[in-house]
Amino acid sequence: MITNDDRLTSSEITSLWVQYIRETMAICISKYVLATVKDSEVYSLFEFCLKLSEKHLNVLTKILNSENFPLPIGFTDKDVNLEAPPLFTDLFWLQYIHNMTTHGLSGHSMSFSGSVRKDIRDHYYQCNMDAMDVYNNSIDILLSKGIYERDPYFSTPQNTEFITDLGYAMDILGKKRPLNTMEAGNIYLNLRKSITAKGVILGFQQVTKDKKIQKFMDDGLNLLNKHIKTFSSVLHEENLHSPQLLDTHVTNSKGAPFSDKLMLFHAGFMFNLGMLYYSNAMAVSMRVDVITHCEASILRDLKITTGWGNIMIEKGWIEKPPQANDRKELPNN
Repeated sequence: MITNDDRLTSSEITSLWVQYIRETMAICISKYVLATVKDSEVYSLFEFCLKLSEKHLNVLTKILNSENFPLPIGFTDKDVNLEAPPLFTDLFWLQYIHNMTTHGLSGHSMSFSGSVRKDIRDHYYQCNMDAMDVYNNSIDILLSKGIYERDPYFSTPQNTEFITDLGYAMDILGKKRPLNTMEAGNIYLNLRKSITAKGVILGFQQVTKDKKIQKFMDDGLNLLNKHIKTFSSVLHEENLHSPQLLDTHVTNSKGAPFSDKLMLFHAGFMFNLGMLYYSNAMAVSMRVDVITHCEASILRDLKITTGWGNIMIEKGWIEKPPQANDRKELPNN
């Protein structure tokens, strides 16, 4: 017999637990940005983002407390240095929040679709609405400043066609057909994310004093450079443009705005997201070389995130996710 059970499901617990940690990180970042940016539009945008993160964190806290669920530690004011000089330009932060919001839109949608309880669904419904507001505001500012880079344009097709040849993927001689819109769009989207990740990690590598973390950041930069070069060349072979790098928007500051824990967590978070987006791109691509590039990128990201996990565990910085009861270890009554 099926009965109503209002306990949190594993999917709901995961969404709430992960979001709690990420919102605490977002609060630290927004506070630092507000302490350093000069552009009034960027300031107002991050002021709005900070209010949203604090609102979300308040809802998450209430839900978890009502379930007597221990709150994650996440990140606190100890993980941000508001006295540190600007590490990134105002325009970098604008590009950063625009790209990070696309992650939020995807993540909140997945959390919504994996929720059963109405209060959890209501929460992620609102989170989606909030993320769309940030996306709209950020893209409007980028457009008004004339610095938003649109995806490549394609000519309008004259008629509907069907794929009739297996060589659409790649013929036996290895000849490549032109990219279709799905392939080009996903490549451009992933390049934009890789370029943002590179800018973040370039800045973090510059200010961390920990040799092991610095080595991880160096390895991450080499990996991102490889990804950017590979997928940019695919676009360039088709005479399509690729997004501009953000490297010049990293200042020469040596003062760390965040703790090593936050910077390392953020870097690993971006590589984990990279695997997700390369998987999505691979699933909709039909050209063999594009699929191969995506697969290789996933494997490289998987390797570096394994190293990231080892450092996080060694430092005692990674919180254990909620897990199922070990029935074998339950005490006998």
